[in-house]
Amino acid sequence: MAYGFGIVGTGMIAGHQARALKDVSGARLEAVFSRDAARAEAFGGEFNCRSYSDMNRFLADDEVSIVSICTPSGAHLESALAAAEAGKHLIVEKPLEITLERCDRMINAAERHGVYLGGIFQSRFFDASRVVKDAIDQGRFGRLVLGDAYVKWFRPQSYYDQGGWKGTLALDGGGALMNQSIHAIDLLQWYMGKVDSVQAYTATLGHERIEVEDTAVATLQFADGAVGVIEGSTAVFPGFLKRVEICGTAGSAILEEEDLKAWSFSQERPEDQEIRRRYGSATKTGGGASDPGAIGTEGHRRQFSDFIDAVDRGKPLALNGIEARKSVAIILAIYESAASGRRVPVQG
Repeated sequence: MAYGFGIVGTGMIAGHQARALKDVSGARLEAVFSRDAARAEAFGGEFNCRSYSDMNRFLADDEVSIVSICTPSGAHLESALAAAEAGKHLIVEKPLEITLERCDRMINAAERHGVYLGGIFQSRFFDASRVVKDAIDQGRFGRLVLGDAYVKWFRPQSYYDQGGWKGTLALDGGGALMNQSIHAIDLLQWYMGKVDSVQAYTATLGHERIEVEDTAVATLQFADGAVGVIEGSTAVFPGFLKRVEICGTAGSAILEEEDLKAWSFSQERPEDQEIRRRYGSATKTGGGASDPGAIGTEGHRRQFSDFIDAVDRGKPLALNGIEARKSVAIILAIYESAASGRRVPVQG
């Protein structure tokens, strides 16, 4: 069975998703919606799908059973509520939304209408990311001690000046953390478990005319007693691949985008040398470090495939709305800590 997708939005990530869907078995891009009829028509022509500028007509399209939301971050909720009410399954680009109240309204609506809700975090679907997660689940790291995420990226001033919504509190919801570093933050909490509390600083150091941070540092206390650090920026020239470090009493791993830069355990296994060889230089793109368009489609393709498989078989999603909410909760606690100067607990 093939599932028809409809995309809400026509920006860069919408085109990226459309290209990824071409390679997803069991998926067809059927339609696109934009309030700007000309943009919708141009997108539809490029990707050979129907175009709509009326949301009711878009949601009435019987060939669309899965809606992917690619609008600005602070405008995800309204489209999601309408799609859920129409009985469409939902995939939402990161962040799920920009407040926990809006995230929860989306999660509750999906549950109430009996539709699937997934959040896009394609980095979880990279092979190297899964290798690290499997080793953690097997206890190979011993007791987890330190978990760190570093996202030292670069965006020129023109990046914020051109989009209209980028760098605004109302629609971006935050800066270097909420928009860019959130992928690494999601991986970090997936690996290390719940973050109990944070202490943070944020600043705007390399850009003008934005309402949000372009640089942030936070220390973390995890529920199991481990500690960690998040550093995020869009002001670091020339921009470097995102980096997640997991360190324990029996092993450590350093993941740089899709590359395993370190893979070392007190109890070496026969497969470890092959893991180092296979994933030591797996990254094929710039990872978005200095160009937001310099990302591959494979992560999205895999996540779309997982979503379709879950819908088809009636099984739980690997990354549902509740999972997608966790990184938002961490980031909002960081913002609150930076504003108050206090250590702040992470909600939910």
